[in-house]
Amino acid sequence: MAERQPVLVLISEDPRASHRANEAMRIALGLVAGETPVDIVLAGPAVHLLDEDTDDLVDGDDIAKFRAALKTLAVPFHVEEGARPAGPSWNADGHPVAPITPDGIAALVGRARRFLVF
Repeated sequence: MAERQPVLVLISEDPRASHRANEAMRIALGLVAGETPVDIVLAGPAVHLLDEDTDDLVDGDDIAKFRAALKTLAVPFHVEEGARPAGPSWNADGHPVAPITPDGIAALVGRARRFLVF
């Protein structure tokens, strides 16, 4: 049986300033729950979705819940190289995280069945 092509969810919105980052994560979780393979890429300020303290994030409580559900489902976050903030505020809480280059992101786009960009 051929592997099903994933849906790519590329998030670049800043969760400290916009509801769109949370909405993108919610949609990704819904797709995974429906048994659709999903690749999630966090680019630029979207890496703050993985901040240890979600109090400074718009919809922080929801982000923490969605992140926990994605962790339980073992869905990794592909984090754009160079976008990860330095320091202890970024923790990912044990969530699987894989660094990805721009070429790697392009490769994910190329193999995706569909993609959502936020």
